[in-house]
Amino acid sequence: MVLKSKQTTVAYRCPECGAGVISPVGLFTLSADMVRLKCTCQKSEAEIVYDRANNNVRLSFPCIFCDKPHSYTVNSSLFFSKDLFVLQCPYSDINIGFVGEAEHVKAELARTELELIDMLEENGIADFSGMHGKKEFFSDPQIFDIVMFVIKDLDAEGKIYCKCHPEGREPLPDGAEEDPSSGNYDVEITEDGIKVTCTECGATRTIPTDSALSAHAFLNCDYIRLE
Repeated sequence: MVLKSKQTTVAYRCPECGAGVISPVGLFTLSADMVRLKCTCQKSEAEIVYDRANNNVRLSFPCIFCDKPHSYTVNSSLFFSKDLFVLQCPYSDINIGFVGEAEHVKAELARTELELIDMLEENGIADFSGMHGKKEFFSDPQIFDIVMFVIKDLDAEGKIYCKCHPEGREPLPDGAEEDPSSGNYDVEITEDGIKVTCTECGATRTIPTDSALSAHAFLNCDYIRLE
């Protein structure tokens, strides 16, 4: 009797060339070693590791908005059983990782491509390569204003999470206003973006500010999780 290995499909969108990268991933292969999904342009890759001790799968996906990849941990039963689940950039509502049945993954990859094209057009970018011009530090003051507005708004709503506030802190009363830099969180401008730090536990998160597209995506963010 031949045992059939559990298998699923994993995909992401290359932040360099915009191509969808998709591949089947089996439990036998994953148990033996780290699996890397590399784009044909050779400029990006996703990593998948099976944590046998905790029965989890650790994933790392490159992001079309952020300079650094994002990491996720998923229970292996969920990883191999769902028809489709998606993993989002923590700064936007854009899906950057896709796992599940092949046809469902392909369909969602295509849907998010159309969503991306709309965002590019809204920001006056002709094609995907226009996202990757030379980075200019706060070349547009509006980018800073958009990101700071969202941070302040999320802080007022109690939607900044960290180690000492895992459920977010209590929202401010109606009509009350508070600058996030004067509360439990410090806000610092760096070359990588706007860095938010909890003054109590030291957890941080840097919000990318390298383009209007990044700011537009962050505008739809529901919460910030500091790590």
